[in-house]
Amino acid sequence: MYKSVFLRQFKDVMSTEKYLWSIRVFKSRSIASEACDKGRVKLNGVSVKASKGVNIGEIYEVRTEAKNWVLKVMELLHNRVQYSEAIKFYTDLTPPEDKDLMPYQSESFYTGKRLSKVGRPTKKERRNIEGYKEGDEEEE
Repeated sequence: MYKSVFLRQFKDVMSTEKYLWSIRVFKSRSIASEACDKGRVKLNGVSVKASKGVNIGEIYEVRTEAKNWVLKVMELLHNRVQYSEAIKFYTDLTPPEDKDLMPYQSESFYTGKRLSKVGRPTKKERRNIEGYKEGDEEEE
């Protein structure tokens, strides 16, 4: 009997890192935990630990590489769900100027792929260059 009372009392407790992972702010729980440890997750201006319990109505300030979030907890969830379901569990209170900054950053994201006709020549272009150089030597 004591065990069932204990479980009912703590059933709706969820850690900060698990909640942020569940609502898809972070890609993995380890990244969410690391962000908490580095002080990138704040509650009322104070950094929180990854194991701190989340309560309905709390407002968190989360700083990620992509954007700065201001999130209000609407409901708790214990499993990671798809994005269309996850947005029902929080309200995004991010200021409009931070939201406007996000599309600009994603357009300038560097993927590592070289731009067309920039950088090393292709095999065909190299052959044309070598043919051009060989033609110059014959004229001299």
